[in-house]
Amino acid sequence: KQWYQRRVVITAGASVKQHFTQRPGLRPFGLSTLIVGFDYDGSAHLFQTDPSGTYHEWKANAIGRSGKTVREFLEKHYTDEIAASDEACIKLTVRALLEVVQSGGKNIELAVMRKGQALEILDTKTVEKLVEETEKERDAEAEAKKKAAGKS
Repeated sequence: KQWYQRRVVITAGASVKQHFTQRPGLRPFGLSTLIVGFDYDGSAHLFQTDPSGTYHEWKANAIGRSGKTVREFLEKHYTDEIAASDEACIKLTVRALLEVVQSGGKNIELAVMRKGQALEILDTKTVEKLVEETEKERDAEAEAKKKAAGKS
C-alpha cells in the first residue's frame, strides 16, 4: 500500500510534466525536481522527476549545474552507515558540495528533513562551521595520504 501511495504522488507530478512537454501550444517544464518523503515506518525516499516525465528513486542525488560531479562523489562515498546518522549525512553533503563550490560556506544552503518535523534550514553560521570542520578533516586526510605515500 505504501509503495502504491508513493507511486501515485510521483507519477502524478511526472505525468503533468510529460503532458506539458508533449502537447502543442503548452510550454514544457524545463526543470528536474527532487521530491523527498517518508513512509509510515519512517523510511525516507528520494525521487527525481525530469521534464520528460520520467522519474527515478535515489538514495542520494544532486541536480543542476555540476550535479554530475556531486552525484559521482555521492555514489563513491555514500554508505548505509552514513545514512543512519544525521551528522554524518550532513557532513557528507557538505563534502560533496565542496567538490564544486569554490568559496566555502557562503554559497551553500542546507535544509534537513526529518520524519514528523518541519523542514529545517540551517543558518549561515552553522553551515560555515560545518564547512570549516569538513575542510579541516579533508586537509588532515590529504596530509595522512602524503605521509603514507612518502613511507612507501
